[in-house]
Amino acid sequence: MATVFTRTRSPASPAETLADLVGGLGGVPLDRIRLDPFPGTASVNDVVRLHDKEGLLCELIDGILVEKPMGFEESTLASILVEFLSAWVRKQNLGLVTSPDGMVEIQIDLVRIPDVSYISWNRLPGRRRPKKAVPRVVPNLVAEILSKSNTRTEMKRKRVECFDAGVELFWEIDPKKRVVRVYTAADAYTTLSEDHVLDGGAVLPGFELPLSEFFGELDRHG
Repeated sequence: MATVFTRTRSPASPAETLADLVGGLGGVPLDRIRLDPFPGTASVNDVVRLHDKEGLLCELIDGILVEKPMGFEESTLASILVEFLSAWVRKQNLGLVTSPDGMVEIQIDLVRIPDVSYISWNRLPGRRRPKKAVPRVVPNLVAEILSKSNTRTEMKRKRVECFDAGVELFWEIDPKKRVVRVYTAADAYTTLSEDHVLDGGAVLPGFELPLSEFFGELDRHG
């Protein structure tokens, strides 16, 4: 059955100062906040336009376009995670796995771009791959790889919005500390280190990824 979209959050209160605006976004660096369109007036169409014309990935939050940070190291880990997840999901034909440019409208007028996500066929209309650039769909699993400019408050807001929308499992990956926080709710998590095995829980039963192998890719060389 496809996900039914409703507005599960109240519109944000108008920001009276720049500090209010930045605080509402979780204290993200100013160079990630786009001023065109004017903050508060952006739409999903603007997300698509910037992606198509300028190659920019921007999330849409409270009518504000916020650039998504992604460095080389984060991109490398995302590609490895996609490789492992895709192999498991395709083998059993469970659904789709998206990479760091997979834009989704998880709530009305709220666009998030997970570094990696898994979406079961049951959450996709007609159990088919969406045709829209930014489909209205909620992933079962979201994985985010922390970048230098990500703030704790920003990530907490993202988790809250994801779980409110219907995400069931959220992996927060810290490449510097080489740990993964496995969230089953916005504030409920277990921390796994390189000595542990990351599993799919009830979302992807049977999926396992040794974190020593995952983070070990950062040390591989020629």
